[in-house]
Amino acid sequence: MSTATKDVKREELESVVIRFAGDSGDGMQLTGSQFTSATAMMGNDLATFPDFPAEIRAPAGTTYGVSGFQIHFADHDILTPGDAPDVLVAMNPAALKVNLPTLKKGGLLIVNTDAFTKNNLKKAGYESNPLEDDSLAPYRLLALEITRMTRAAVTEFNLGAKAADRSKNMWTLGLMFWLFGRDRQPTVDWLKKKFAKKPEIAEANIAALNAGHIYGETAELPSTVGVYQVPSADLPPGTYRNIDGNQATAWGLVAGAQLAGLPLFYGSYPITPASSLLHNLAKLKHLGVVTFQAEDEIAAVCAAIGASFGGSVGVTGTSGPGVALKGEAIGLAIATELPLVICDVQRGGPSTGLPTKTEQSDLFQAVYGRNGDAPLVVLAAATPGDCFYMAIEAVRLATKYMTPVMLLTDGYIANGAEPWPIPDVSKLEPFPVKFHEGPSEGFQPFLRRDDGTHARVWVKPGTPGLEHRIGGLEKAADSGNISYDPDNHHAMTKLRAEKVRGVADDVPAASLDQGEAGGELLVVGWGSTYGSIKQAVERVRKGGRKVAHLHLRNIWPLPNGLKELLEGFDQVMVPEMNDGQLARLLRGELLVDAVPFSKIAGQPFRISELVTEIERRLGDAAPRESSPEVRA
Repeated sequence: MSTATKDVKREELESVVIRFAGDSGDGMQLTGSQFTSATAMMGNDLATFPDFPAEIRAPAGTTYGVSGFQIHFADHDILTPGDAPDVLVAMNPAALKVNLPTLKKGGLLIVNTDAFTKNNLKKAGYESNPLEDDSLAPYRLLALEITRMTRAAVTEFNLGAKAADRSKNMWTLGLMFWLFGRDRQPTVDWLKKKFAKKPEIAEANIAALNAGHIYGETAELPSTVGVYQVPSADLPPGTYRNIDGNQATAWGLVAGAQLAGLPLFYGSYPITPASSLLHNLAKLKHLGVVTFQAEDEIAAVCAAIGASFGGSVGVTGTSGPGVALKGEAIGLAIATELPLVICDVQRGGPSTGLPTKTEQSDLFQAVYGRNGDAPLVVLAAATPGDCFYMAIEAVRLATKYMTPVMLLTDGYIANGAEPWPIPDVSKLEPFPVKFHEGPSEGFQPFLRRDDGTHARVWVKPGTPGLEHRIGGLEKAADSGNISYDPDNHHAMTKLRAEKVRGVADDVPAASLDQGEAGGELLVVGWGSTYGSIKQAVERVRKGGRKVAHLHLRNIWPLPNGLKELLEGFDQVMVPEMNDGQLARLLRGELLVDAVPFSKIAGQPFRISELVTEIERRLGDAAPRESSPEVRA
């Protein structure tokens, strides 16, 4: 059977936001990822947001076991997975309960009626069946017996009811492919490859996929449900592939090591949402990558420090709780002045917090979170694709300045995907590392420093005549021996801080992402808030207001020229997925009246939230000094 989409008259749309939602065992992440792959093949620009439940095995049918996947695809450049979905696919009552408030009024709602049993309705907290009480009247409802039709489609494979029901996500995917003009072939090929050792499972899923597609072709759908087409986006020419943030970070780390001419060592302990960094890097042994899954977070970072001592790029990856555990060892890397890259894929806290939800609450921990005066370089990636380049930059700065560098991402961009133009690696600027090999007479590792960077020399252990001792105890600047001299400790603390501050002269000066210097309001962001802020500011600027956007990738040290830019605006607003950490940092370091706009909900900012707040601030006649701290 051909998997091509039959030619029909389709309504053309500029963009669509679809959210797939169901029980954690319904395969919504797989459904979303396959719809994403098919959409990428169609040439649309896209952005995705996988929304995982925190419970590994939440009771089936409960609201806290709901798994969601949102995709926004368009015929133009987009930067976020969208605000409110145009289409919601709800595989059970709990999925409907959790996600219906986000669906646009008049949006298309597709539900699996077979799951709306009395027991499932009770577990989801419904007193009556929403399919029967007119509560769904504001939406275009397409109620289908998806489970029954899936079982009918796979009857010939004799799978049994439980195994057959696992294919209902493929039936649903087939229907969505029909409604939005996607090609099934990439998914057919993927199924055959995934289940190559179980061809009957592959064929059953393909049958379900085709059955859903055929249903769309042949059924008399309600008059309110049409078929749609989103034309290809006019993207810059090049070769693209879908990439998520953790994959991009892994590749960037490897590229950085190659550009430095060094092997890469990655030591980690599994933690959500950073674990896939290890999975991606473990596949790259042929590129000189050594991966090590340690017994705990402390062992992981100490192994990475040992690798740096031995002449590799030492990298460790974790999330906020793991950074806390690694704190003393990171201080060791600062004291010994060894390069180390720490990838912090942030999640909701404190403590175990919200493991599968996104947050930006590790900024203070990254900048200040060690005993003693122990500064290090802190960077933040803005998008999934940007993770690649910021990982390279982290390796460059760590090896050039002989210091730890922390790269902040978060669950939103780590798991989210976008089309990524594959770079021409021949155009990436190398920064080869040169190890000190002599002269050896009177050698002391902390005495010989680069005049420009203040970085000490890096010596491979075993280099003849360059035997030396390093460690966590303070060292004398002129000998490398352990020193408790007060003046020496003061001088070494200041020297390490000055070395990190000097990075500001080696990175781009602060500049506006959009808008003109000076005006009514400057919106300052960092990390994954980039897309939402950018599009919110664009909307407000179209109304003629003097609003600008500045996005920080260099968190510490702050880039040169930032204070002057901030002082040129009447108001400075800082949207963050925390309780105002960057706003406090800017106020403390630059003495500017930066006012936070916080969202601490485990979910990214919606564009509409930011537009509303920007317009509120612009219309507020109160003086800047009395501007309230607004919480989203």
